[in-house]
Amino acid sequence: MTYHAATVLSQTIALVLFVSLFLAIVAYAFWPGNKKKFDQAAQVPLEDKNDEPEGDGR
Repeated sequence: MTYHAATVLSQTIALVLFVSLFLAIVAYAFWPGNKKKFDQAAQVPLEDKNDEPEGDGR
């Protein structure tokens, strides 16, 4: 196998790997079962920290 053939093969494999990883991440983000989890996470910055009980000072 020549250097050129090896680089083309490795670039093709990497492209397929990264495209499938991207599609898996997008599918996870838009999967209907994850909507509740992402909605709860989106509300975390808006929660009032004063409503939480005080800890033991640690």
